[in-house]
Amino acid sequence: MPHHKQYVKTLRKDAKRRIVNRSKRSTLRTALREFRAQTDATKAAALVPKVSALLDKGAKTNLIHPSTASRLKSRLALTVIRLQSRTAA
Repeated sequence: MPHHKQYVKTLRKDAKRRIVNRSKRSTLRTALREFRAQTDATKAAALVPKVSALLDKGAKTNLIHPSTASRLKSRLALTVIRLQSRTAA
């Protein structure tokens, strides 16, 4: 048990934050999975802004590391380019 009143409050806040972070992380992972499942370049390109925004928000709130968000956004763009080159060829 906590020895200080402030630590009791910290435990409450941590529990609330854990729930919120789990939800946001799940939303982010689901969006990434939906994007990766796309085989059509136009649908994938339409999802890029949505997924990029989620990655930026996650990086801003320390849900994921900013470098991780940057790397994933770069890979999203590369995936769209690859899909577009497949359909063009």
